[in-house]
Amino acid sequence: MVALISNPTFPIVEIFESLQGEGFNTGMPAIFVRFGKCNLTCPWCDTNYNQFEAWTLSEILAKVKSYSAKNVIITGGEPTIQPNLSLLLEQLKQADYFLAIETNGLKEIPSQIDYIATSPKRMYKEKYQHRCIEFANEVRIVVDGEVQEFCEQLETQIKADHYYLSPCEVDGKMNLLETITQLGLLNQRANKPKWQLSIQTHKIVGIE
Repeated sequence: MVALISNPTFPIVEIFESLQGEGFNTGMPAIFVRFGKCNLTCPWCDTNYNQFEAWTLSEILAKVKSYSAKNVIITGGEPTIQPNLSLLLEQLKQADYFLAIETNGLKEIPSQIDYIATSPKRMYKEKYQHRCIEFANEVRIVVDGEVQEFCEQLETQIKADHYYLSPCEVDGKMNLLETITQLGLLNQRANKPKWQLSIQTHKIVGIE
C-alpha cells in the first residue's frame, strides 16, 4: 500500500517540450504534461483524451527532468480530476519548476499551482452557474457560438488578470471573423473588463 501511494499511476496522453502557443504566456518555453480523461465532452476538442497510457509518478518526473525548460504546463483532458495530482505537483515544486495549469475551471485548483489558465465551456454554462473557480490569471473562452452572455456571466464569477476569446477550430478552419466580431461587441461596453484575442499560434507555426 505504501508503494502505491508514493508512486501512483496517472493517465498520460503525452509529455513534450515546446513553446506555449496561446494566452498571456505565448512563447514561453515549457514542458507540457497532458493528462487523459475529462469531466466534459466538447465536440470540437482537439485532444484525444481517451487515448492514454498509465505512467507512474517516477516515470513522469524522469521524463520532465529530461527536458531543459523550467516551466511545466499541466493540461489535459482535465487535470484537476486526477486524484493524486497534488503528489506530482509537490515533487515538481521541490524541483523548482514554475507550475501552470490549463483547466475548465469546474474543480478546485491545487495550491502548488503558480499560474491558472481556465477555459470554461459555453455549452456547459449551466454547470458554471452552480460552481466554478473564483480566480484565474487568465480566462480563455472558445467562440463556439454566441458567447457574449456567457462571457458576461463569467466576469462576475471568475476574477482574472486577463480575459481572452479564442477561435473555434473545426475541420482545420478557425472562425476568426465571428471571434473578432464578438470581441468587438464585448469591448464596446463601458466600465467592463477588456477582452483580448488569443490564437493557437503553435498550430500556425507548426509546432506541438
